[in-house]
Amino acid sequence: MITDQEIIFRLILASFLGGAVGLEREVHGRPAGVRTYLLLSLGSALIMIISEYLFHKYHGGVPGINLQVDPGRIAAQAITGIGFLGAGVIIRSKDTIRGLTTAACVWVVCAVGLTIGAGFYFYGGAVAAITVVSLVGLKPLEKKLPRDWYQEITVVSADLPGQWERIQEIIDRHRLKVIDFGLSNDLEKKELTLTFLLRQRAVHPQPEALQEVFVLEGVKRVDLK
Repeated sequence: MITDQEIIFRLILASFLGGAVGLEREVHGRPAGVRTYLLLSLGSALIMIISEYLFHKYHGGVPGINLQVDPGRIAAQAITGIGFLGAGVIIRSKDTIRGLTTAACVWVVCAVGLTIGAGFYFYGGAVAAITVVSLVGLKPLEKKLPRDWYQEITVVSADLPGQWERIQEIIDRHRLKVIDFGLSNDLEKKELTLTFLLRQRAVHPQPEALQEVFVLEGVKRVDLK
């Protein structure tokens, strides 16, 4: 059975490691900060300590009762429950999603707390250190890496003969990568609605291409998402 001093040490260490990860998130203005991560790691460590305590207490069974204790069951429920907290920090705005890294950190810190609570100090500390280093050190690298951007262009035009071919010719000439395409025809209004999903390395498509499409005869609107 673990001593009171050992329990206190585990709780303090879990709080420190969770707070260290939370400090990086706090500095970058994320919704979950030092207190959130500290409490999360602290609670996870306590859950693991309780699991270990119950296992040692009832490992030999209870006279007259067929009792089996699984020390990992409570910890598993903690990991499952933390998903709700992680989902709460994910924010979707238009075509961007924020909070995925924070949600991942929440999950990792829960695991760190459980690890410290189980007495694996080196592994818990190593994971916390790797987490902080990756958050601080990899962010500048991510900005330098080339990445694909996805843009959706919607063109509303009068239904003129050869209009689709003219728009397609502009897209091909500017070497825009089309990965999906949609076409609808409003017979009542005599309008064409063409939707192009583009993949490219620039944040926005070439403005010259959009301008050429916009000035075509019959084009009423060009929307970019």
